[in-house]
Amino acid sequence: MTATLDPTRPAAPPRRRHRLLIPLGLAVLLIVVTLVFHAVDQPDPDERGFLSPVATGPDGGSRLAEALRGQGVTVRRETDTLRALLATEPGRATLFVPAPELVHPATLEALTLLPSGSRLVLVDPPRRVLAAMGVPLVPTGSRWAARVTTPDADGHPCPLAEATRAGRAAADHQRYAARAGGTARRCYAGGLVQVPWSTEVVVIGASDPFRNDRIDEWGNRALATGLLGGPRPLVWLDLPGPAPAPEGPSWSPTPGDGPAGGGDGSGDGGRADDRAGAPPPWDNPLWDAFPAWFWALLVQLALAGLLVVLWRARRLGPPVPEPLPVTVRSAETVLGRARLYRRAGARGPAADTLRAAALARLLPRLNLPPDTPPADVAARVAAHTGRDPEQVARLLHGDEPTTDQELLALARDLDALTRTVVHPTEGDPR
Repeated sequence: MTATLDPTRPAAPPRRRHRLLIPLGLAVLLIVVTLVFHAVDQPDPDERGFLSPVATGPDGGSRLAEALRGQGVTVRRETDTLRALLATEPGRATLFVPAPELVHPATLEALTLLPSGSRLVLVDPPRRVLAAMGVPLVPTGSRWAARVTTPDADGHPCPLAEATRAGRAAADHQRYAARAGGTARRCYAGGLVQVPWSTEVVVIGASDPFRNDRIDEWGNRALATGLLGGPRPLVWLDLPGPAPAPEGPSWSPTPGDGPAGGGDGSGDGGRADDRAGAPPPWDNPLWDAFPAWFWALLVQLALAGLLVVLWRARRLGPPVPEPLPVTVRSAETVLGRARLYRRAGARGPAADTLRAAALARLLPRLNLPPDTPPADVAARVAAHTGRDPEQVARLLHGDEPTTDQELLALARDLDALTRTVVHPTEGDPR
C-alpha cells in the first residue's frame, strides 16, 4: 500500500505571505533606519556643547566665536540667564540665545526688555517660547533638513542687509511668519525673520550657519557673523541644560532692577513661585550612560530580530492537508509516525489512533453508523465473534496503556479482532 499524489485534487495555493511580508518588512526597516539616523544626525539643543563658543565639536560654535573676535567683536560668554541680561547693560548689545527652549519660562519675557537699540538673536525657538516672550511670530512648517537658498527664495526681497551680503546660506529649515496683525521681515523663505521692536528680535530656524561643521559652507559664515557682529558687544548665552527658576519669591523682567524687583517675568507671581517650588523632572541616568548611536544600533537590532522572527515563524491557523509531492510507502509513514509517538511517550494518542482505525474497519462491516454508542458496538462485535462483551468494550474503549508492552498487546488484540470480523477465514495471526 502506498500513498500517491492524487491528480484530481486541486493544487495547493502558492505561498504568497513571504513574498508580501519580506519586501514590506525591508521597506519598513529602511524607513525606520533612515528616521533613526536622521534623529541621531540632528543636533540636540539639550546636549552639552551645542553652539557653545568654547565647544570644538561638530555642533559647537568655537569657530564662529573665533571669527567674531577676528572682526573685533567683544564676545562675552554667560551660562546664567540673569547674568546674561545684566551683561547687556548699560548700552546697546547683541544677545545670542542658541537654545531658547532651555531658558526658564519665568525669564523668557525679560529677553525682549534689553536696552533700546539692542538685538536679540534666537535659534529655532518653539511656539511656546515665542508665545511666552510675546513675539508676534508662529512656526509655519519645517523641512526634513536645512536647505541652501537665496535670501529672496520666496520671491520677496530680503530687507536685512546681513542676509543680502551673505547670499546663499543654509537657513531654510524651520519657517516662521507673523501673526495676524503683526509685522515681520522675512528672508530665506521665512527661515530668517526680523521683528522691529525697541529690542530688535531676529529669529532663524536653522542652526547650520552657526555650527562648526557647517559654518564654512556657502554663505553661512557671512550670515552668522553678520547677525551677531557689528559695533555692538555680543553676549553669548551658553546654557549647559534647562535653566532653573530665578532665585527668590519673585523677579523683575527688567535687567536693571536685578533679582529684587517686583515682577516675575510672566505677570503672575504665584505661578512663578509654584514653578520655583516644583521638583525638577526626573531624568533617567541610563540614557546618558551610552552615546546616541548605541541606542540607535540597539533599535535597529531589535527591528532586525523582529523581522527574522516574522520571516521564520510558522503559519498561523490549523494544519491544512496537502497532496504529497512524491510517492511514500505506507510502511514508511507508519514507522515514522510510530517513532514520533515513541519519542514523545504518547501512548494514549497512539492507542486512540489504533482504536479509531479498528472502529473505522469494524463499523462498516457490521452495518453500524459512526455515531453508534460504544456499548452497542461492543455488544455487536461480541455477538459476531463470540467473545465476552466486557472484554471487547475494554479493548475498543478501555483505558490507555501505561507501558510499551501494554500498547503492543493492545495493537495485537485489535488486529486480531479486526481480522476476525472483516476476514473470518484468516483467524488470529498470533
